[in-house]
Amino acid sequence: MTIRWTYAFADRPAAHLAAARDFWTAVTGTRLSAPRGEHEEFVTLLPAAGADACVKLQGVGAGPGGAHLDLCVEDVPGLVERARELGAAPVAEHEGWAVLRSPAGQLFCAVTWHGESVRPPVVAGSRLDQVSLDIPPSAYDAETAFWAELTGWDLLTGSLPEFRVLRPPAGLPVRVLLQRLDDERPAAAHLDLACADIAATRARHEELGAVHLTDGRHWSVLRDPAGGVYCLTGRDPETGGLPAVTPGATAPHPPRP
Repeated sequence: MTIRWTYAFADRPAAHLAAARDFWTAVTGTRLSAPRGEHEEFVTLLPAAGADACVKLQGVGAGPGGAHLDLCVEDVPGLVERARELGAAPVAEHEGWAVLRSPAGQLFCAVTWHGESVRPPVVAGSRLDQVSLDIPPSAYDAETAFWAELTGWDLLTGSLPEFRVLRPPAGLPVRVLLQRLDDERPAAAHLDLACADIAATRARHEELGAVHLTDGRHWSVLRDPAGGVYCLTGRDPETGGLPAVTPGATAPHPPRP
């Protein structure tokens, strides 16, 4: 089962969806599609002409929201069947798409591929290119195996022991970080941006209404105006990889992948 395209979905409280739309269109240099859904809860962030969208927003009626992945394929029933074989549970089926829950409890969607193929460009030195799955220790190995088998992507070691990365084939816009949490709590997900200059990107996001929460080893954690937590990470916005170290130079502390 070949995944043809991926979408990073930001799930935000419906009461604050307007703020989320304003913030994330500014951050990604996009414009809004027409809203969709029974309550107009879905919207796509449309990049400049010549590129295909890879980020969407959803208003949720309960809870603080988070993030999830949409996996685009030619055969949605086939992907659903494969996911169930690997331990996923069905949540809802619709015309052309389905909602599932991973073995650790993380929601994701199987959706129809509509020919998307051109990745959006880097905007102001950053790119929203990663969904981080935050997984409790007891479920980490099984969840990692599930996503590796489902996607068929390269599974790489991260910069720290608690990180593994699923790297998609060239041209796909969103990769997956599997982060092992320190304690047992429900699985969740958040968005990550690759940044050429974290400090400059953080300053721009704060001007747009984000709030800085904390810093790690070459990453910053922020909260957007709709209350969603996300990260700015010190990675190459073009490749998504860690920055190269000049031969003979002292390597910095490893950044978050």
